[in-house]
Amino acid sequence: MANHALDLNPPNADLHISTNGSDWLWAAFSVFAFSLIVMIVLDFLRPRGTRLFHQIAIIILTTGSFAYFSMASDLGATPVPVEFRAHSNGATRQIWYVRYIQWFITFPLLLLEVLLTTGLSLSDILTTLFMAVTLVISGLVGALVPSTYKWGFFVFGAVALFYIWYVLLWHGSHTTFAADNAFRTKFILSSSYIAFMLLTYPVCWALSEGSNVITPTSEMIWYGILDIISGPIFLFFFIWQLRNVDYSNFGLSSGKFTASNSIPKGYSKATEAGVNA
Repeated sequence: MANHALDLNPPNADLHISTNGSDWLWAAFSVFAFSLIVMIVLDFLRPRGTRLFHQIAIIILTTGSFAYFSMASDLGATPVPVEFRAHSNGATRQIWYVRYIQWFITFPLLLLEVLLTTGLSLSDILTTLFMAVTLVISGLVGALVPSTYKWGFFVFGAVALFYIWYVLLWHGSHTTFAADNAFRTKFILSSSYIAFMLLTYPVCWALSEGSNVITPTSEMIWYGILDIISGPIFLFFFIWQLRNVDYSNFGLSSGKFTASNSIPKGYSKATEAGVNA
């Protein structure tokens, strides 16, 4: 079946995605949508009160599915004059604000998914999530700025990213983990995974929205691969690591249950003071 997205929703910039780029985005949307369905099934297989990490993953995958449906349909972009290549001709490039809306929601939640397994204080976690929001907003504002001032926002994002790396690679791993530090090794593996993926996004930004070196279609392929690796693939990897973990060790078991047979193993009155899951 032919893809008529660009015919029904004509590109609004001189430099825009091709039909092949739209085809790739539909493929990425299918990966997110299928992963969402699988995660919902896995969520229902969990006892009530032990679904926090699965439900965070569901929010991330739902947001990703929405964003990739929009981009595959050639919707959610705005034209911005390019700074370098073809600038003398007054050419414009598609800047996909819908992608940044996606990251605004999913990036902090990905960090929350990982950081909830540590002994970090609530204030440390909230500060890290704020830095994630700062990173995304800096990328969006920088992409929308047509002059060299965009690189100033790139620097703001880089500073926020360094703080996130510090928490993921040092501060988080040096906290006291629950259950005699049983999850420390898994956290280090997961945080290293996320930290490496975060390194690749600024590189793509610099070559696409930043310096206009690669085409919007190449940008979509690059970002799409990164989003799939750091989204569905990471989430299933992380959830798999939690398969045998007793949520009461994290203090995340909810004290509110709607069915008497849904009380998770290891639940006690002591966990009622924990965070509702």
